[in-house]
Amino acid sequence: MLKLVLPKGSLEKATLELFAAADLPVQRSSTVDYKATIDDPRIASVRILRPQEIPTYVAEGMFDLGITGRDWIEETGSKVESLGELQYSKATSKPIRMVVAVAGDSPYERVEDLPNGVRVSTEYPEVTRRFFAERGIEADIRLSYGATEAKVPDIVDCIVEITETGRAIRAAGLREIDQILQSYTELVANPASFADESKRHAMDQVNTLLQGVLEARSKVLVKLNVREADLDRVIALVPAMKSPTVSKLHGTDGFAVETVVPKGRINILIPALKDAGATDIIELPLSKIVH
Repeated sequence: MLKLVLPKGSLEKATLELFAAADLPVQRSSTVDYKATIDDPRIASVRILRPQEIPTYVAEGMFDLGITGRDWIEETGSKVESLGELQYSKATSKPIRMVVAVAGDSPYERVEDLPNGVRVSTEYPEVTRRFFAERGIEADIRLSYGATEAKVPDIVDCIVEITETGRAIRAAGLREIDQILQSYTELVANPASFADESKRHAMDQVNTLLQGVLEARSKVLVKLNVREADLDRVIALVPAMKSPTVSKLHGTDGFAVETVVPKGRINILIPALKDAGATDIIELPLSKIVH
């Protein structure tokens, strides 16, 4: 039913892992094959292409559904329907940031300080052109084909570049002076396909599986036993998505408690639960959480 296009390159491995975890494993003959399949009745075909191209191809109707970054949607000006952010990336779950950076010893502190005629290197000429034009700065924008950070200050005065952690920019001796946008990976649809009720339903179901995996990655299931005398103290400690499940243990005055909690807090929570009287504490990973 759906023609799907997935990103090749830096996002490829993380995307394929996400689909596998969503029980939508992508099958292809080799790691360099651009054609693939997913054994699911909702997905008719799969292509793996550069994320720079995906917004245009989806907007033009070559594909019904695709994954790309907000940065490339803005750069290409493509008219697509966003089904929402997929908060994963090649290194972290943080968004990438598109920033303006200058040499570390540059006198410029803000973009507004840059002079007319400033030389700018970037892989995002359209976004960069709009950004400087909106600030009334006449910029000499030069398309970069890579190694953008290496061009300051000998070739250009500043760069517009994406960064996930800022590490590469700092390592090149550069300093950020402004941020243009934040970009998560997004699931996007062709507007005509999105308007088709049956296709939109299939898209929503695929999105539910993907979002369920991403939600589960940040949570764990905690199960424990506790005496009735300690129950209230234990319940007060557990942050639950709604409320913890509490069941009476057969033949005792104890209770079984289970709840879903943020994974980032588990190292604090488990010792606190034990101190409050909990026993037989089990932490379990989750595959999906669907609200």
